[in-house]
Amino acid sequence: MNELKGLILSGGKGTRLRPITHTSAKQLVPVANKPVLFYGIDAMAAAGIRQIGIIIAPETGEEIREVAGDGSQFGVEITYILQDEPLGLAHAVLTAESFLGDSPFVMYLGDNLLQGGIQELVDAFRANEPDALILLTQVDDPENYGVAELNGDGSVTRLVEKPKEPATDLALVGVYMFTPGIHDAARAIRPSRRGELEITDAIQHLVDTGLRVDPHVVRGWWKDTGRLDDMLEANRLILDAIEPRIEGELIDSTVDGRVIVEAGATLIRATVRGPAVIAAGARLTDCYVGPYTAIDVDCEIQNAEVEHSILLAGSSVRNLDGRMESSLMGRNSRIRRDSSQPRAYRFMVGDNSEIGIP
Repeated sequence: MNELKGLILSGGKGTRLRPITHTSAKQLVPVANKPVLFYGIDAMAAAGIRQIGIIIAPETGEEIREVAGDGSQFGVEITYILQDEPLGLAHAVLTAESFLGDSPFVMYLGDNLLQGGIQELVDAFRANEPDALILLTQVDDPENYGVAELNGDGSVTRLVEKPKEPATDLALVGVYMFTPGIHDAARAIRPSRRGELEITDAIQHLVDTGLRVDPHVVRGWWKDTGRLDDMLEANRLILDAIEPRIEGELIDSTVDGRVIVEAGATLIRATVRGPAVIAAGARLTDCYVGPYTAIDVDCEIQNAEVEHSILLAGSSVRNLDGRMESSLMGRNSRIRRDSSQPRAYRFMVGDNSEIGIP
């Protein structure tokens, strides 16, 4: 088998995460203070993949280029591939054909997270040499996913995209492994009813033409971070695995459990209960930060309680008489309250927004 390449899809419009994605790519929204996209790049690098193509959209491509760079920070080489319109995953494969050439490759959706990386899967793909390897997981709502049907011997017989009446609960995870034959399969299919070249149809073409598609049922967790609740759940899952590290300044403050306080962060009369991560430049004063909270660089929390939330760089919460929970705050956004009526709050606030609560 030739050298394996990587393909990460980071196009799309991110409509399910608006207003955050009005001003930023959904793949750059951080989970545990690290852009979702970086988890996929790191997973490929850990599996020995050195050449990675990233599919970008005209609207957000430049931002992704600026943040991910040439790949040297990950130990890989990144090539950016522009997809003018989000016309489906199989269309993205065809768009990247000149980069991929005759190499087998791993395709990874840039807004997905997969526990444990892909080393084991890459090893199985190299050793068994199928024409494709697809990852599957059991879900409660298979009608929202591409769904696989298997033979009694475990081989893939049928794939259906978002079926109205799913035959199984096995959904396709956003990680695939292909040989170059997928290019011909993508060219052989027609757009679906929603006008896209579906990767499920391309894989079905492989099956129908007698090529071998191996399934792999994921044992750990997998998350598509396209919605707020999924982002918060992914944040929780990753924070559950952190190791405590206190490098910032604590003044009359208490830190309990698995908490990371990076150098340059300052806590003044604050209480933090982990798992939580506080980035450099953050300033917490007279506040409580509860479990499963990620506070990015240069954030400020003062006279407030925050729990199970994600605060992006430069955001602030002040004088909030009550607890903010299960929230996502965009970059440089502001929330403040001036009265004393306590209550609980849940926010999804876009970048550079300001909310005053009477």
